[in-house]
Amino acid sequence: AMRYLPYFCRGEVVKGFGRGSRELGIPTANFSEQVVESFPSDMSTGIYYGWACVGNGDVHKMVLSIGWNPFYKNIKKSVETHIIHTFKEDFYGEILSIVITGYIRPEKNFNSLGALISAIQEDIEEAKRQLDLPEHLRLKEDNFFHLPEGKIVNNH
Repeated sequence: AMRYLPYFCRGEVVKGFGRGSRELGIPTANFSEQVVESFPSDMSTGIYYGWACVGNGDVHKMVLSIGWNPFYKNIKKSVETHIIHTFKEDFYGEILSIVITGYIRPEKNFNSLGALISAIQEDIEEAKRQLDLPEHLRLKEDNFFHLPEGKIVNNH
């Protein structure tokens, strides 16, 4: 899982399954199929962590799921980013820039929604701890997060 890291990716936020916020209380930002397909095909599925930035906003810690979400039996692979920050509103159509810096665990199925939520909460805590380490913290300041000035991104 580590050989592709850090992995830099940028793409438009699209509507996902609507489960993150509704069922889990853990909102996620989804990338389009084209962006998902641009990931290395042999990059391990599972839970990762790193940094995320919406548009030209602040850079926040994030947890990311790459895969088929066995609990939900997805048919298509998805990449879902949970930004560890509370946003006032949705940001569909915005450009999301992420840097994946580490790997937490493989995908797995859960016996219940409660067990899934509990695992996600643990993943978030692990991400917060790891991202405070100097080797991950330095990527928060990467120039990748600064979209070119004057570039109009989705009317903003």
